[in-house]
This record gives sequence, structure tokens and C-alpha cells, in this order.
Amino acid sequence: MSLIILDRDGVINHDSDDFIKTPAEWEPIEGSLEAIARLNYAGYRIVVITNQSGIARGLLDVETLNRIHSKMRRMLAQVGGKIEAILYCPHGPEDGCSCRKPHNGSFTDLAHRLRVNLDNVPAVGDSLRDIQAAIASNARPILVKTGKGERTLAEGLPDGVEVYEDLASVASALLEPSLP
Repeated sequence: MSLIILDRDGVINHDSDDFIKTPAEWEPIEGSLEAIARLNYAGYRIVVITNQSGIARGLLDVETLNRIHSKMRRMLAQVGGKIEAILYCPHGPEDGCSCRKPHNGSFTDLAHRLRVNLDNVPAVGDSLRDIQAAIASNARPILVKTGKGERTLAEGLPDGVEVYEDLASVASALLEPSLP
């Protein structure tokens, strides 16, 4: 069974500069839930690793975050998909924790929990910090243009980062590799 790591905001759901603070504000990007279901059906285990500094900023609490994630899981189940685990960093940028991307503490935690090696595991994000955490973990960094992706792309990426329109395009590329 294969593994894929996804960022949440800007990859699975629409992002907001004002943060996603309630279940009502969480809205999936068109095709993202179906992409996860396609990946599941092909044998991929889906794990979400997400920075959620809105908790440290007092914009939402853990209970509300859990309700947001429950909505995401319910909507995903309606299309036949599931997320195996969600790891989140509740800290703010100034807290200096190792679990907040661009650091790879959450990736390391995931590897220990699942007893897996993350070498070349696809890690999909929309920001440079997502890409940096993937690279630091020897994962396969993939940028999507949704969310902050276009802005991230315009600011420049490290060499070797794959770029796709959205999560649906990533799923297609992983599931239907081009013929030789």
C-alpha cells in the first residue's frame, strides 16, 4: 500500500487569509474529494499534515478544529474516500516548534507512528513551507496551483519540485503514469 501526504488548506479545501475558523467556512476545492477517493481506491493511504496556527492565535479551539475535520471526513465518505490520519501543528509562527512546517517534525512523527520511511512519498502542498518540509523529510515535493500555489510558484521553487493544477491533476499523474 502506498502513502501520500496532503496539506489541507489550499490543497483539499479553499484557503482564506482570515483562516478557516468554522465548519461552515470549510469548503472543498472542486474535484479534491473525488481525487482522494480515487487515490484510496488505488491503494493509497492518505494522511493530512497541516499548520493550524489559528489555534495559537485564539481564532478557534481544538474542538472546533475537530468539527471542521469531521465535516471534511463526512464529505469525503460521501464520495467513497477516507483520510487515515490528520496531524496538525497548533502553534504560531513565533513559537519555534519543530512540528510547524517548514520544519519536518510532523513528518518525522508520522514516519514513527506508521513505521514507514518517507523517502519519495508524495507530499502535496500549496506553499513553500509545505515543499521545504517535504524536502527535509526526503519526501517527493509536489506543488498545486490552488490556494497559495500560484503565488508560491511566482516566488520560485527549489529544483525538482513537480507542479500541478490541483489535487485532481496530482491523482491523475500518480495513477496514470505516462507510457514510455
